[in-house]
Amino acid sequence: MPATETLSLDSVSVLLVWTAIAIYVLAFAAYAIDLARRSALAVEAKDAATRERELVGVGATAAGASVSSSAREKIGAVRAQEAAAKAALEASPSQRPRMMWARIGTSLTVLAFLFHLAGDVTRGIAAGRVPWSNMYEFALTGTLLIVAVYLVTLFKYDLRFLGVLITGLTVLLLGGATLAFYVEIVPLADPLKSVWLVIHVFVASLATALFALAFGLSVLQLMQARREAKAAASESSGAVVKGSGPGFLRTLPSADALESLAYRFAIIGFIFWTFTLIAGSIWANDAWGRYWGFDTKEVWTFVIWVLYAGYIHARATRGWRGARSAWLSIIGFVAVIFNFTIVNMFFKGLHVYSGLS
Repeated sequence: MPATETLSLDSVSVLLVWTAIAIYVLAFAAYAIDLARRSALAVEAKDAATRERELVGVGATAAGASVSSSAREKIGAVRAQEAAAKAALEASPSQRPRMMWARIGTSLTVLAFLFHLAGDVTRGIAAGRVPWSNMYEFALTGTLLIVAVYLVTLFKYDLRFLGVLITGLTVLLLGGATLAFYVEIVPLADPLKSVWLVIHVFVASLATALFALAFGLSVLQLMQARREAKAAASESSGAVVKGSGPGFLRTLPSADALESLAYRFAIIGFIFWTFTLIAGSIWANDAWGRYWGFDTKEVWTFVIWVLYAGYIHARATRGWRGARSAWLSIIGFVAVIFNFTIVNMFFKGLHVYSGLS
């Protein structure tokens, strides 16, 4: 934080950002409790199903019939929740299951987003320009867009089960950037004094936000696919297979549904990233007199484009589905984070605008 006796607008921005981070942590905790409650219900139903199979094996007695009825109620509750998860994915907000801790987590996320937005806007006002000209500001705006895309998506899809990952990722990226990347406001470097700073970097941030959601869904897809495979093996063999993953996965949509949704987000993000690549080339020509110069940042932006192009093409034309599709999505987002952190900090090139000494 700037060492001034009076509270500057930039200092207010930093205070707002730290307040947002604290509320994001509370939202993360609420979402985590929601997943824990889902897991508890799923474990109870699994135990009830095991007891019912044992009773059927030895014959139903009068007492056993009573226990079996209770077991069936718990099994039915989880099966209803599984069906509700699939139906609720595209249900309107008023028709979704009323999960208290998920609602609390979403409310806290909205509140944190408002503080986050205020911190971003005050940074921009203090700087007298758009707040994304260095690594700290890019992280500030990029994480804001990740949360914004998540909240907007909730109007169409019930992705509250993704809240833990979104808020956790935001806390790590925003908190880490505030601690490690914060710099005082300085005048823009000459190449950044362009309208392309507004367009190019904002669109790149938006693409990153969409890739982040695809990444989260792909991670859950892998976990859900593993659980479904073990559940299918259990049903076919009649034996109970342990270690099929966290219980909350039973309340999530199927692996196929998660994969399909991740693919949609990746396609939209890829469109924005393609524009980012094109806009960056036009800006490079304006600033340095050439469209492409194999600068480190340019190369990594193209590498990310190739990764997601391969992911989309392989899934659409080669039938790459399941784990291979998910891993391509995950690798693509890891490359995005690598491009933002490692490339900016340790690689030399014309795109050295991190602001770090």
